[in-house]
Amino acid sequence: MDYLTLLKEAKEKLPEIQTAESRFEIPAVKGHIQGNKTVVSNFQQIVDKLGRPLEQLLKFLQRELATPAVMDGPRLVLGRKLSSEIINKKIMLYCKDFVICNECKKPDTKIIKDGRIMLLKCTACGAKHPIKSKI
Repeated sequence: MDYLTLLKEAKEKLPEIQTAESRFEIPAVKGHIQGNKTVVSNFQQIVDKLGRPLEQLLKFLQRELATPAVMDGPRLVLGRKLSSEIINKKIMLYCKDFVICNECKKPDTKIIKDGRIMLLKCTACGAKHPIKSKI
């Protein structure tokens, strides 16, 4: 067998490459409006998927949405009427700033503190980036 035939056979036997997007999918917000409040029923599931402290995401959403929020068991109750589209956009913004690595775009990161600076350290590629927004 020649080299090109062997190379073609080897490529066919390789496993499919999994991208970070297919491996890391944030659940869409499920909830409803109850009076003047918005209830997000799957908030705990979203927090578990992101792998960040619940208080951190809660504080971020309160600041970004300019509304008070209270945890009611696994549900989040926001103090005003909001569409799920707006909440999803804010959660994506949180992921971009606090979860996804800037270099390799993978979600395998952790937040470390170096003095007064918070850094996003990627466990996949080893990159470190300062977190620009405050919590």
